[in-house]
Amino acid sequence: MRFLLTGARRLGLPRRAVSQILLTQLAIAAGVAVLATGLFLAPLGSQLDDQAMRRALAIAQSAAADPALATGLLDSAPVPDSPVQAAAERIRRATGAEYVVVVDLNGIRRSHPSPDRIGKPVSTDPGDALAGREVMEIDEGTLGRSARGKVPLVAADGEIVGAVSVGIAYDSVRERLIGAIPGLLAYAGGALAAGALAAYLLSRRIQRQTRDLAFSDISALLAEREAMLHSIREGVIALDRDGGVRLVNDEAARLLGLAPHSADALSGRALDDVLGAGRTADVLSGRVTGRDLLTVQGSRVLVANRMPTEDGGAVATLRDRTELEHLARELDSTRGLIEALRAQDHEHANRLHTLLGLLELGLHDEAAEFVTEVAGVHRSTAEQVTEKVRDPLLAALLVGKGAVAAERGVSLRLADRTLLPDGLIDPGGLVTITGNLVDNALDAASASAAPWVEVELRAEGRSALLHVRDSGPGVPAGHREEIFTEGWSTKQPSAHRERGLGLALVRRLAERQGGTVRAGGTADGGAEFSVVLPEALR
Repeated sequence: MRFLLTGARRLGLPRRAVSQILLTQLAIAAGVAVLATGLFLAPLGSQLDDQAMRRALAIAQSAAADPALATGLLDSAPVPDSPVQAAAERIRRATGAEYVVVVDLNGIRRSHPSPDRIGKPVSTDPGDALAGREVMEIDEGTLGRSARGKVPLVAADGEIVGAVSVGIAYDSVRERLIGAIPGLLAYAGGALAAGALAAYLLSRRIQRQTRDLAFSDISALLAEREAMLHSIREGVIALDRDGGVRLVNDEAARLLGLAPHSADALSGRALDDVLGAGRTADVLSGRVTGRDLLTVQGSRVLVANRMPTEDGGAVATLRDRTELEHLARELDSTRGLIEALRAQDHEHANRLHTLLGLLELGLHDEAAEFVTEVAGVHRSTAEQVTEKVRDPLLAALLVGKGAVAAERGVSLRLADRTLLPDGLIDPGGLVTITGNLVDNALDAASASAAPWVEVELRAEGRSALLHVRDSGPGVPAGHREEIFTEGWSTKQPSAHRERGLGLALVRRLAERQGGTVRAGGTADGGAEFSVVLPEALR
């Protein structure tokens, strides 16, 4: 095939893939037709020769089986009007043989189509037939080339008295061979026409599938596709119509936590087997539909889009939104802190005005008492947190969340049992978990009549336990597992990020440390989230 296509380019034949394929298929069909015809004709001549020789032998055997022929040979002289000549000619005319020649033991003709040759020796050796053997051959004689059959002529007493030689003109064999060629060529032509039609139909289908491109264009497209897929910073996964993986580029393997060198080995495997059951597999397989769908894979937040293809498969793209999501959460926290600072600034200005008024009125003792009270409240709050939560990151988080809660009119308090020593192995993970749960609790509690949020942090052995309770409406029992699914939320999305990821990230972070997260309820109808992180403390 490659040689034919190279030759086509050198000869200036069409460059389109469909034209080259059509010409190649026509050449193959013509070659097969010629080869089949030749292979059929090659043995046909030998078969016709064999049939002619067997026919001649059969006629000779039938003639030799007539007792009158042997009797006539013994009782008559070798003359044209002998009974042997008459019987031989009768057989020749009845069978259509070229000649029926009877010879005696001396090789003298007793019959012949040319009477003037009767009484003369035969031109070929009759020794084998006179010795009792039957002979089939193609040979030259006085009447030309013929297919011959020779048998011994046996008398009534079993003695060989001569031989019978029958010949069939070779011209008739050649005529049969030539006569068979037109029919054979007709069949070959029909087969060639059928092959040409099939080649044309196949080429039309290939034309539609290849968009009428040249082989060089297809090769260039494949090279460009490979370069593009493995160089873009967006994950691409191609699936077939049965949901099996067809292609995974390097970025998709990185985002999904797959080994890059195993991407080729994933071809043909079901998506659920590769990724496991979960939202990511549901989104990529199309069981969850929509645009810019969010999913969490490992510690990454991904945005997925899926586009069906004409063959029933699909191509899914993945974008890493992890850093953007962290920035969005930091932005939310920063906004909350800014609002808290603005409120504190306003409150601080009011206190300064109060202090100034007391001083101007000469109420110095009252002014000193007022300053002591205000400073003591802030100092006691920070001291209470740092006394029960020894990790500086967690303590700072809770102090900051307390300021945000106060601005929103929510009471953020530590449970009496709270006591978490320093020495966390991964304080950043627990900070993220606690921050997400406290933010959700503040949102839920802010709509209640007397809003409050309670945080409990304590250690049991080397395990860290976290409980976050609120005075909000709580979580219905039927949704306490569903709320940990990516994208599930009862709140409207903000302008800069999607909702429904906080609890999913909490669960993933906890499970990454071998821990668990579960949702429950409080005695007064609020929500309680419990996190257990084993081996979290040194």
